[in-house]
Amino acid sequence: MNGDRIQFHPLALSEAEAAIDWYAQRSKRAASVFIDELEYQIKKIAENPRRYAVYEAGTRPLLMRRFPFRIVFRETDAGVEVIAVAHGRRRPGYWRECVG
Repeated sequence: MNGDRIQFHPLALSEAEAAIDWYAQRSKRAASVFIDELEYQIKKIAENPRRYAVYEAGTRPLLMRRFPFRIVFRETDAGVEVIAVAHGRRRPGYWRECVG
């Protein structure tokens, strides 16, 4: 599987953009590091999504190493869909609505 088969749910994309904006308001360097970390983790998911344990509703989580975010994704017929780029302490589990 390659990175071309990664799709972002619109809400997950909005979350990632909001996180980048939040970090950028505080430090351009922090925003850049966040983007690098997010891209790195998405690449790892694309390489082998089944490396991560099944979580709720058939999703799989990946905890970012340097930031308090969890990338929640699931495999689909088309590849991998990122359901959420969820902050670890904000509205836990809210993304379950997107799994439908």
